[in-house]
Amino acid sequence: MGRPVYLDEAEHKQVSDAVAAAELHTSGEIVTVLADRSDGYSDIALAWSALVAFTAIMALALFPDFYLGLLDSVTGNWNAQWSAGAIFAVAGGFGIMKFLGTWLIQMWPPLKFLLVPGPVKGRRVRARAVDLFKVGAERRTHGRTGVLIYLSMREHRAEIVADEAIAEKVSPETWGDAMSAMITCVRDGRVADGMVEAVHEVGKVLAEHFPRAEDDQNELPDRLIEL
Repeated sequence: MGRPVYLDEAEHKQVSDAVAAAELHTSGEIVTVLADRSDGYSDIALAWSALVAFTAIMALALFPDFYLGLLDSVTGNWNAQWSAGAIFAVAGGFGIMKFLGTWLIQMWPPLKFLLVPGPVKGRRVRARAVDLFKVGAERRTHGRTGVLIYLSMREHRAEIVADEAIAEKVSPETWGDAMSAMITCVRDGRVADGMVEAVHEVGKVLAEHFPRAEDDQNELPDRLIEL
């Protein structure tokens, strides 16, 4: 299964045009990135699988008569005498089945992302946004005035990362209106509108602190990047 495509060509142009319009009033440069996800979270899936397997083995250890009796009834082997080795084998097999079963059901993305704790999602979306900013915008403008607007769909989270000159003048809380406008639209299924609203709000902040100079040049692409 390939990566979902969230925006069509017209919507891509809508966001890119919004970036170009915002940059008419500021020397700042806005980069927009839309991602399906920020991480694969394989470690979280592994942790859940191990936890379920361990819990299953502990349950067997705490209530051996119940589970062995249940196994006897399923196999038709009533009143069987279980040796220590056989019990360990059952426990191991039970744990492996639980581990593999839990891993497999997490192949369904909605469940997988539901099981990822919110703080973990937040940290990894932020880390991914910062990584992309370093590659695509940080210190790539003459005045170090690049801003990345990043939206990660699977995690339902967004980040705004600003270059050094902007961060010195604008506190992270200032981007609250942009984040709020974007998330509100995205929740309604209007992803392109959300990105446009964020660009508009970020552009207003940049225009206030970094007005456009007469000799200003466009240093970063205006187009939306969809990952």
